[in-house]
Amino acid sequence: MKDVFVYDAIRSPRTRAKTSGGLHSLTPPALLKPLYGALAERNQLDPGWVSEVILGCVTQHGEQAGNIAKTSALYAGWPDRVAGLTVQRFCSSSVDAIAIGALKVASGQSRALVAGGIEMMSRVPMLSDGARVFSDPGYALQNHMLLMGSGADLIATRIGASREDCDGVALASQRRAARAIQEGRFSSIVPIGTAAGEVAVDECPRPKLTAEKLAGLPPAFADLGAAGADGVQLARFPELGAITHVHTAGNSPAMCDAAALVLLGDEGLADQLGSAPVARLVASATTCGEPYEVVAGCIDATQQLLQEQQLTTANIDLFEIHEAFAATVIKTRQVLGIDDQCLNVNGGVIALGHPMGATGAIMVGTLIDELRRRDLGRGVVAASGAAGSGSALLIERV
Repeated sequence: MKDVFVYDAIRSPRTRAKTSGGLHSLTPPALLKPLYGALAERNQLDPGWVSEVILGCVTQHGEQAGNIAKTSALYAGWPDRVAGLTVQRFCSSSVDAIAIGALKVASGQSRALVAGGIEMMSRVPMLSDGARVFSDPGYALQNHMLLMGSGADLIATRIGASREDCDGVALASQRRAARAIQEGRFSSIVPIGTAAGEVAVDECPRPKLTAEKLAGLPPAFADLGAAGADGVQLARFPELGAITHVHTAGNSPAMCDAAALVLLGDEGLADQLGSAPVARLVASATTCGEPYEVVAGCIDATQQLLQEQQLTTANIDLFEIHEAFAATVIKTRQVLGIDDQCLNVNGGVIALGHPMGATGAIMVGTLIDELRRRDLGRGVVAASGAAGSGSALLIERV
């Protein structure tokens, strides 16, 4: 098996999932096109060297349907022979896209490929694909599928995380994101031109948010619980007595628009590009935990990855772990014992926004940027999917 290297990792800014959001005027292929162009230009990459594009995308509906990986590459003017694959494992989709790409390079099937993700939530809203598991409660229960917010409240209940604990996670995420933006730490951002002008900065962070404002927000998922989700969870965990509804719009992931691309290749690609890789993708892992917790799979995947590589959290310099609601972050600290100074040091999706199919690829770029900035060597990226699934990557800076 060959070593797999990351030669570049770029992304668009993350903008609000509203008609007023900075990227809303662009179709998904139109958002990806400048990223394809930047990837080729920054790396002196001939697109003809790329065997395949693999993209994560959760809501494959409307403008994002029809294998967006293939159609967006064609829209960008890349050669017809470049294949395309679109991956859906909910919020870990682009982590899985990168892992699949790495396996193709490691096996020798590909010398160079592009992996990443796209989600234009202002144009293709979450759940707009009408999946029956999210619209038919009886069918959902047969398939052990609950909505993400219900899973987050179950996590909080099981670990004893209070509303104040969860708001604290959100406030820390906002402060870290604000500092990272102020200090220009997100060097992987590619400015995107629109008819209204250039978009170059993440829009979602709320640097003036206070603990008092967070405390005043109503629970977001209590009605969902009363409609039946609480009963299902309590039937599985009767010892809990009741589900505590601690998640609000303030301590949950912020929906947004964004895309990200990662250039993967073998060692020989460096000779073609005339430049060295920035990181090595050492290993990946995918697993599944408790399905009714829905969004805790990033923890199980990180555990499995470390065990398989015979590492501990002390061997990892930085962790970029999906802030899949505040309680997931609290459980991550409890279960994995990660030093808070090593975890999501530049904020996470609660502050920065969560473009579902692109989040994992964005975290890869953020991790590599920060490893370089701090002159550190090793990091982990992990994200949760739905029904307890999760995927993780182990990355070493070159």
